[in-house]
Amino acid sequence: MLKVYFLDVGQGEAIFIETPNKRQMLIDGGKNRKVISELGKIMSFGDKAIDVIIATHPDADHIGGLPEVVSRYDVGLIFQSGVESDNTLDNELEKRVKEKNIPEVLARRGMIVNFGDGAKLTVLFPDRDVSNWDTNEASIVAKLEYGNSSFLLTGDSTIKAENILLNLNSELLDSDVLKTGHHGSRTSTSLTYAGAVSPEYAVISAGRDNTYGHPHKEVLNILERVSAKILSTAEIGTIKFETDGEILRLK
Repeated sequence: MLKVYFLDVGQGEAIFIETPNKRQMLIDGGKNRKVISELGKIMSFGDKAIDVIIATHPDADHIGGLPEVVSRYDVGLIFQSGVESDNTLDNELEKRVKEKNIPEVLARRGMIVNFGDGAKLTVLFPDRDVSNWDTNEASIVAKLEYGNSSFLLTGDSTIKAENILLNLNSELLDSDVLKTGHHGSRTSTSLTYAGAVSPEYAVISAGRDNTYGHPHKEVLNILERVSAKILSTAEIGTIKFETDGEILRLK
């Protein structure tokens, strides 16, 4: 089974992936140490290794927990988009990555993480240098696939990046599960984009009663128009999917 967990880390985001051969990937780490306790609930006792970390972009609600993860776990590899933030968290993360000699990769379109057991993750964005971009717009977008099951994982990717992806190859976006961009904000998830993804499920990672009003009503309307089942960590906590490559189950 491929297992994908959209962790309940409040107003932030963290996604944990375990492949059939027990390879593990963490995409983002929420805004604080809550990710540590959430990982403790799903990783087996004594498991202190994570094969790959992807930091989609350096905003606090996505990388706040990663310095602690890097300190506590043996990490094989870390992907970053190449954009810098005004906060000091990306500096702290970089410091701890260097202290532990973790190899760093600048994520670019076409790169594939092949887990060797049928599961693979393909980077769709950035397709260019985004070092001077807004941090959200520079988010890493990736597609996780196992057999006939697929997940589109988007960070805080905006409509600007969505339009680039639509123009590059809209057919590649088609996925069973869409991790809705930017916590369900109206800055992401255009109708055209949602239509191209045509997800069975749309996951919104957001905090209960958050001050941003996420998810925005316009986005919920768009997701309903493309007949997606909407799931929110604010309402149901951690969201877990399992698939054998044929049948996708919400656990």
